[in-house]
Amino acid sequence: MMRKHDNNENNEEDVFRVRTPRDREVIGILKQRLGGSRMSVACFDGKTRICRIPGRLKRKLWVREGDHLLIEPWELGGDEKGDVVYKYKPNHVEWLRKNGYIKDIIKEEF
Repeated sequence: MMRKHDNNENNEEDVFRVRTPRDREVIGILKQRLGGSRMSVACFDGKTRICRIPGRLKRKLWVREGDHLLIEPWELGGDEKGDVVYKYKPNHVEWLRKNGYIKDIIKEEF
């Protein structure tokens, strides 16, 4: 008995849900890793923050320079520090750029 294989790859577009910034969250690009799960991130609100990867994400989230990240600034530490909440995949970055969440002007700085 033979099985039929559906080739939906050509007929349907890839459907994915992109996490957009909520409340105080901001999108940023990783500029430099500093060690000890800390990094320097240039955020799209014009500030550079020292961000860390929280313990619950430490083993799951691997980042490199140039990655687009979702940052949540600290309430008590002012706007100089923050936590990494999410790492965007390349197709998510394209969607964010197409829908106006990421400006192309800041991309040239990096």
